[in-house]
Amino acid sequence: MIGYVTLGTNDLAKSTAFFDELFASIGVGRFIETDSFVAWAPAPDKPGVSVTKPFNGEKATVGNGVMVALAMDSQEQVDAFYDKAIELGATCEGKTGLREEMPGFYAGYFRDLDGNKFNAFHMAM
Repeated sequence: MIGYVTLGTNDLAKSTAFFDELFASIGVGRFIETDSFVAWAPAPDKPGVSVTKPFNGEKATVGNGVMVALAMDSQEQVDAFYDKAIELGATCEGKTGLREEMPGFYAGYFRDLDGNKFNAFHMAM
């Protein structure tokens, strides 16, 4: 259902450097790039994440209640991805672990360099 998620940034170079390293940690690279927009996805026909300078030229702001959830293949991958984000300067919004309110749901929450909220998760069946 989701094709891609776009987030605003006020520093495209800093944001793309962050996401290049973070997404490389799970084998995902860029698939679209312009002077003001960069997108990453495992393949062009798979859901992706992009960052852009706002089209209207105004300052990018964080959406209250907005979060991008990224599915991982294992709890170990959640841990590694979350740790990489923190290493790259992200801020913690909830350390990795099982969430009691959702049995089998293992997740870690962080905010990127622009304050956008992310969740790396794995759902054990």
